[in-house]
Amino acid sequence: MANNSVSPLVVLPPVIFLGLALMFVLGLNREDPNTLPSTLIGQPVPTLDVTPLGNFPMVKQDALTAKGVKLVNFWASWCGPCRVEHPNLQFLADQGVPIYGLNYKDIPANALGFLKELGNPYIASSATSGRGALDWGVYGVPETFLIDGQGNILLRAAGPVTQRFIREKLMPAIENAQK
Repeated sequence: MANNSVSPLVVLPPVIFLGLALMFVLGLNREDPNTLPSTLIGQPVPTLDVTPLGNFPMVKQDALTAKGVKLVNFWASWCGPCRVEHPNLQFLADQGVPIYGLNYKDIPANALGFLKELGNPYIASSATSGRGALDWGVYGVPETFLIDGQGNILLRAAGPVTQRFIREKLMPAIENAQK
């Protein structure tokens, strides 16, 4: 009598491969890899937990709840993508978008050197700890939040702010918030 059953060891590798391939394809088709879900969208900005960064004006809670839209950018000197996004932040600052910088888990001298080398797009800069970033739901740097004139979070960008993100997501959200 012949044994016609297929061994699970023969079927398992192709099934695993197909599952991984499906996850890969679905991941590539995500609408925007810089947009991660955030429970803070539509919520008031968390309380700040910051310390001074050099002689720069500190980021203060009342500035984040003041009239007008603004950005809060979490960054670090040791972060390669932060260096990549920096010219785009400078572009936004040059366009009149107020940006508040929160330096994340960095050595102050390195952070100050980063801003001296690349320029400072921030109207105020402070240092924040891991705990301060966790309150905002930050996974890592860079992360940027668009805040409305009532201090509510409208949009979150996880990863570097790109020209495409500015054009397709950020500027429409800013224009909508200013209506």
